[in-house]
Amino acid sequence: MKPRDPAEEPVDPDVGADVPVSGLWDGQAPVFAVVAVGGALGAVARYGAAVLWPTASGRFPWTTFLVNVVGCALIGVLMAVVAELRPHTHRLVRPFLGTGVLGGFTTFSTYAMDVRGLLVAERYAAAGACLFGTMAAAVLTVWGSASLTRYALAERFAAVAETEGAR
Repeated sequence: MKPRDPAEEPVDPDVGADVPVSGLWDGQAPVFAVVAVGGALGAVARYGAAVLWPTASGRFPWTTFLVNVVGCALIGVLMAVVAELRPHTHRLVRPFLGTGVLGGFTTFSTYAMDVRGLLVAERYAAAGACLFGTMAAAVLTVWGSASLTRYALAERFAAVAETEGAR
């Protein structure tokens, strides 16, 4: 198998080849920094939700479920907004908010541990509902929030264009 030419590899638009690299805060260093800071903020918010609404052992983990669904809704909104406003969005917005804050807020590890806890407690129906329900809700929520956001932005842009055209 022949090695791929690096020029043929896909490029992340947030850290792509068009970003000049001349110092510490050019290139990928600021991306790492904002992901780390955002991830810490998101994880603290998730921990806060778990402290405010704890789940008893062997019970359905509603807090984790809701954190993941809310986080996925916000990811869908963010991705739609960033896609529509791409030329006007700073390159660190998506890594900070999407990967960092919302990536730290949503949680696969806690979700997996919750499913394991339900299995250990022999609550198989709840474990299955958590396992498959969380994934289904997450995917549908990202899709729905992104679709609604794109629709709302298209309506807003159409109204602005109409207003400017009437002048």
